[in-house]
Amino acid sequence: MSRQRIKQVDQQLVEVDGLILEFIRSDQQLNQQYQLLLSVDGVGPVLASYLLACTEGFTRFRTARQLACQAGVAPYEHTSGTSIHGRTRVSPQADQVLKTLLHMSALGVIARAGELQDYYRRKLGQGKAPMSVINAVRCKMLHRLFAVIQRGTPYVRMPLAQVIE
Repeated sequence: MSRQRIKQVDQQLVEVDGLILEFIRSDQQLNQQYQLLLSVDGVGPVLASYLLACTEGFTRFRTARQLACQAGVAPYEHTSGTSIHGRTRVSPQADQVLKTLLHMSALGVIARAGELQDYYRRKLGQGKAPMSVINAVRCKMLHRLFAVIQRGTPYVRMPLAQVIE
């Protein structure tokens, strides 16, 4: 692909992003939900926009667990009777775009100082597999996003000392 074509495609992507943002801002409820989603650590405009689209403004799912299942980040026990007791697994029938966006956000969150980075390090210290812990971080983020929308208030970061007291 030529450089000129790459520049043209990049410009078209910027235009589409602008149209998406314009659409979100034109609807009061979508704009409010968009701002609430952006209040959560690790969530940017792409993830927030995609979540609003795939959940139809958070009307498609009644619970965070249902959304986590759709995103492919909800762990399920792998058991059968008394003989099979395997590790937990996630469904392969997931919204791969949402799962990828959550994965990139989770990587960003665990790279920055904060409670999810502390959680990640603590679980690694307990001997958990890195990918399993990243999946747990993705699931935690999704539950936070769902809670923020359900409450209608921005996410509030509390220092760990306040949580313990």
